[in-house]
Amino acid sequence: MEVLLHAGTQLAGWRTIEIHTALLTTCGLTRDAYSLTQLRYDVRKMKAHGLVEREVRRYCYRLTEKGLRVATMFVLFHKRVCGPLVNTLLQGRPDKSSALHTPIETAYYRADAAIQKLVDLLAA
Repeated sequence: MEVLLHAGTQLAGWRTIEIHTALLTTCGLTRDAYSLTQLRYDVRKMKAHGLVEREVRRYCYRLTEKGLRVATMFVLFHKRVCGPLVNTLLQGRPDKSSALHTPIETAYYRADAAIQKLVDLLAA
């Protein structure tokens, strides 16, 4: 979705091979890790949900209005929520025993507790 979102130069739509090449380059994947067949499956699923549309008489795809909104929310959520949370987990959690809690630490504790509760529910 992020690749399709940043497709200002592809006004006529993307062919699946162009999406695949851009995706492999952007994410640093190999062809074995994410094959063209897998991408075609994902594009079909996105089309079924109304996120992408196919050009008439061409096998080029582009985001629909709904797809543009969903892709924007997905990318923003990933970059602004998931990325910082993963970074803090890798850097170490703030110390709960410290007396001074900043608003970000309080929000972190709440988010961490909610995620742990979700993990526990999924494990059950």
